[in-house]
Amino acid sequence: MNWYEKLNQYFPIEEMKSQEHMELLLKDKKDIYKKDESSNHVLMYVEMEDFIFVDYLFVSKAARGQGLGKKLLDKLKLKEKPIILEVEPIDYEDTDTRKRQQFYNREGFTHAKSIGYRRRSLDTGEINELEILYWSPTDESEESIYEKMLHTYKMIHTYKDVQLYGEAYDPPEKVFTFDKENAHTSS
Repeated sequence: MNWYEKLNQYFPIEEMKSQEHMELLLKDKKDIYKKDESSNHVLMYVEMEDFIFVDYLFVSKAARGQGLGKKLLDKLKLKEKPIILEVEPIDYEDTDTRKRQQFYNREGFTHAKSIGYRRRSLDTGEINELEILYWSPTDESEESIYEKMLHTYKMIHTYKDVQLYGEAYDPPEKVFTFDKENAHTSS
């Protein structure tokens, strides 16, 4: 099974980019869009000068519980930049969502409670609500994380969307909200 098939079997359709989209990012944005893979994992991420965005992290069932996900995140943490990712909210009928959140919590990720994220899937038309988690070697503010997510959305998620999908993703101001009242600010 190739890297895309692994991701496509694991992640919900609402969260998946097309294979063409991801291959185009790997080609056109090869300086920032990266793929790290083995027979047991696929890690797709964006490395900017001041942060890392984890687009997809997949660890095979056979390798879960052996520390591979931790090793992959530790490798990114060594770069000493904030790491941002999107994760499904906990669904108590889907134990994977709880395990994923617990894993990221153990790895020191914080839920950016002030950032709302509701993206319409171009495949299904469904609104997909995700939570933003982040890890930071410094006390990064949620407003800074929000700005980095807007940048990622515009540069990566919506890259050539009309060409690839026949329609545009919603504009960032419709997808993201920022609640200054609940924002964690750096000290």
